[in-house]
Amino acid sequence: MNRSLHVLLYVALMIGSLTFMTGCPSEPPPPPAPVDTDGDGLFDDEEAKLGTDPAVADTDGDGLNDYEEVNQYNTDPLTADSDGDGLEDGEEVLSYNTDPLKPDTDGDGLNDYDEVMEYNTNPNKSDSDGDGLSDYEEVITYNTNPNNPDSDGNGFNDYEEIQMGTDPNNSNDPVYIADLNTVNFEFDKSNVTDQAAQQLSENVQMLQDNTKFRVRVDAYTDHIGGDQYNLRLSKRRANSVLKFYSDNGIAEDRVEARGLGKAPIPCSGEDPNGRGCRENRRAESIPVNPYQYTPDM
Repeated sequence: MNRSLHVLLYVALMIGSLTFMTGCPSEPPPPPAPVDTDGDGLFDDEEAKLGTDPAVADTDGDGLNDYEEVNQYNTDPLTADSDGDGLEDGEEVLSYNTDPLKPDTDGDGLNDYDEVMEYNTNPNKSDSDGDGLSDYEEVITYNTNPNNPDSDGNGFNDYEEIQMGTDPNNSNDPVYIADLNTVNFEFDKSNVTDQAAQQLSENVQMLQDNTKFRVRVDAYTDHIGGDQYNLRLSKRRANSVLKFYSDNGIAEDRVEARGLGKAPIPCSGEDPNGRGCRENRRAESIPVNPYQYTPDM
């Protein structure tokens, strides 16, 4: 075998050895692990698609990180106030528990910022004081206090006054008669004494100040004597009070007089200055409320 053939054989053997030693071509290296530079929970490549800053966890600086805005609250990570109500998304979620995607969370007509910052009302409750009027109605329509159910303090709440057509900001509207004086009589008498006349005159003044009110007179006797006699006596007492009212300018159609006989509860003690029980010899003047509501006095 000549020298050239030896050389070719050697080269072939070397190539075969190299192929055996190296095997198949190597596979490409795995891709690098995703990176979250700012640690907000969004990978940098996700932030690049969203337009957020991969180096800042809270791109819009509203108090919620970018991940929370995108995946939890569906707010805009590029806008601090997603619903444009004046409160930042972080304030709404973390401080006031309002909806960062609704400018008026409770739907009362006042936006969340106005309720929190201006009127101090509850942005999650349309009627903060529970009087029956929404916060918007109180602030915008009636100029009443949305945090006080009875703005003028007269016992009728604001809703009741609106329903009655009275002024919820005027404590003297409506004029209300809570009670009237009760008068007493001497034993077996039905005439109005001087003391009783003074007390009834005060009643007359109150009834003249509020012509909407009527009055019911309920008269009684003590427990001395027979039932029928005491029934007649109580009626005379009721009519004496009725006549006093009529003589002093109160129309009779505003007064109902009833004689009810013996008082329903016996007196605990006898009159030290006479017979029977003075506190049961009485005529009660009971104001009849003309309004659809009774005030909380």
